[in-house]
Amino acid sequence: MNISEAGRRAGLPAKTIRFYEDIGLIQPARMGNGYRDFSEEDLHRLAFLRRARALGFSVEECRQLLGLYQDRTRTSADVKRLARQHLQRVDDQLAELQQMRATLAHLIQACSGDQSPDCPILADLAQSAKG
Repeated sequence: MNISEAGRRAGLPAKTIRFYEDIGLIQPARMGNGYRDFSEEDLHRLAFLRRARALGFSVEECRQLLGLYQDRTRTSADVKRLARQHLQRVDDQLAELQQMRATLAHLIQACSGDQSPDCPILADLAQSAKG
């Protein structure tokens, strides 16, 4: 099947599929005219990548996950280690976002939001810029 059909069935834009091919995550066959010819296995791999990326795994982590998926001698401990590392990064990002939210909420609460030119939000941003 061609890239448009593969994209439709895998739920990915053709541009993403071309990118995955460029970086070696997929290698669809080529027809005599040079067009890509995606197999059911290619579609499965694309769906795997779509789901992994939706969970926030990096391209390199996706490469490792695909390698583990295809390696029948893998251990689940290797997969779990990779997923646990990713979860730790997600937790770190959540903590940063929670801190950011708390700071913004505090600044918004401190700002009167009236006709006065004094604004704690701008004062904080200016203080941070000097920093």
